[in-house]
Amino acid sequence: MQHLKYLYKFLWKHKLKLLVGTFFVLISNFFALYPAEFVRKAFDTILENTHNINHFNNTNKIILKYTSLILLFSVLKGVFMFFMRQTIIVVSRYIEFDLKNEIYKKYQQLNLEFYKKNKTGDLMNRISEDVSKVRMAVGPGLMYTINITTLFFLVINRMLDINSKLTLYTLIPFPLLAISIYYVSNKINVRSEKAQKQLSKITAITQESYSGIEIIKSFNQQKNILKNFVNQCKKYTKKQIDLIEIEAFFFPLIIVLIGSSTLITIYIGGLESFKNNISTGNIAEFIIYINMLAWPIASIGWITSLLQRASASQERINKFLKIKPKINQNKTKKTLIKGNIKFKDVSLIYNDTNIKALNCINLEIQEGKTLGVFGKTGSGKTTLLDLITRLYDTNSGKIFIDNIDIKKINLSSLRSYIGYVPQDGYLFSGTIKDNIIFSSDNYNYNKMVAAAKYAEILDEINSFKDGFNTIVGERGVQLSGGQKQRLSIARVFYKNPLMYIFDDCLSAIDKQKSKNILINLNKKMKSKTSIIVSHKISSLEKLDDIIVLKKGEIIQKGSHTDLIKTEGYYKEVFIKQSSNLENI
Repeated sequence: MQHLKYLYKFLWKHKLKLLVGTFFVLISNFFALYPAEFVRKAFDTILENTHNINHFNNTNKIILKYTSLILLFSVLKGVFMFFMRQTIIVVSRYIEFDLKNEIYKKYQQLNLEFYKKNKTGDLMNRISEDVSKVRMAVGPGLMYTINITTLFFLVINRMLDINSKLTLYTLIPFPLLAISIYYVSNKINVRSEKAQKQLSKITAITQESYSGIEIIKSFNQQKNILKNFVNQCKKYTKKQIDLIEIEAFFFPLIIVLIGSSTLITIYIGGLESFKNNISTGNIAEFIIYINMLAWPIASIGWITSLLQRASASQERINKFLKIKPKINQNKTKKTLIKGNIKFKDVSLIYNDTNIKALNCINLEIQEGKTLGVFGKTGSGKTTLLDLITRLYDTNSGKIFIDNIDIKKINLSSLRSYIGYVPQDGYLFSGTIKDNIIFSSDNYNYNKMVAAAKYAEILDEINSFKDGFNTIVGERGVQLSGGQKQRLSIARVFYKNPLMYIFDDCLSAIDKQKSKNILINLNKKMKSKTSIIVSHKISSLEKLDDIIVLKKGEIIQKGSHTDLIKTEGYYKEVFIKQSSNLENI
């Protein structure tokens, strides 16, 4: 229960609904209690008038009366049970909603390093499986706990009023029932968890197979993949059979123990009735009370199990929520940015790999100027951009924007002023329209068309059957690599930011379209600070300055004209790329 204390704030938030729900539980149990008494009175009336034919009509009326009352009270019990569920269970859904939002908000705050260290499946389980288990505890778990407590108190109190000796004998099997159910429930949970983990493996294999179907077919590995899938399914089937074997004990165990309690009631009740301590109708009344207590007693183990699982899940959630983001919003007031960027002795080492991505970088980009970044894969190009957008913070050194330490700039303002196009041209599942206007809260059709035109993808969009409403699929699977990159570029053109950052996003686009995009970009970039990373020197030729990175250090710097006149890596690659173009 220690870990579940975190939920108190949510329970307090919905306290009025919970109090109303508790009231409905009490009323529902009140109506559930009296039918047993009506049965007793009906039995006693019948027995009293068995040998008196003159009282037959009167007996018939009394039986009809009690039958009607039983039916009425049963209906009223059902009505208040409905209200009970509509309050307590609905509250659990509200708590689930609040908790999921809190977790998702935390996901949004955490930096990239966290996502590199954690598997997507684990992150998904935190907001789905773990929250669902917590909801079961604060919903059905809480509802049945209140219900059991009130019903147990009312029924036992009523039974003791009738005959304490019979009550004590009748309840002998119940502790054994609760302990047995608790033991069986634990076994069920353990085996259920194992089956669930195996199901997760099957899901992961299936998802991976769907995503990599092209590779599987091209390497003709369908049989091996199927064989692996079947083996995992066999393991899952075995774990499910193990689960079913232990579940098979559940209801027979309840029936045997409740049956034992019923036999004790009939035997001891018969003796007490013979001594005139109770009536024959009391025996029937007790049997109804026993059956009323059967599920509450049996569910103690189930509720305990729910609490155990919820506690384990909430512990994981609590640990997650305690993680502090390394990239913080240090200033709440909006910051105006013009675009003067300065790196002073900047270094960065990735904590997860211990790789030194950047080493003592000193660099200045004047407002309204364009910078090209060139270098081999792994030279630190993307890292440089990640520091400007504050996806990472420096280990040492400082970055200034307009002579303000980047850490003192409002983070939301910083990122809202930047138009960033990543290497992979990531797209969200949805339509082309959704992806283009993603960068802005406002929708403007003409602006969207202009952005697509600037990105050299308008003609292809118009050729699609559904135009801008074409579904791109998960991660843009319906489109080619070049189309995905151009669509991500259109997304930034639609945003029309104060600063452009292109991270080698022209690699899959043909030469002519790349040239046209750069021309359009030059129109957009006028008086705006822009940074373009590219492996193609042709994409960097007209930029104001170019830096060449190698192993996280700047080894060359200057304009394109200066760099091709200087011996070095840039000139070597330029000659190779120029000769390759001539041979095409």
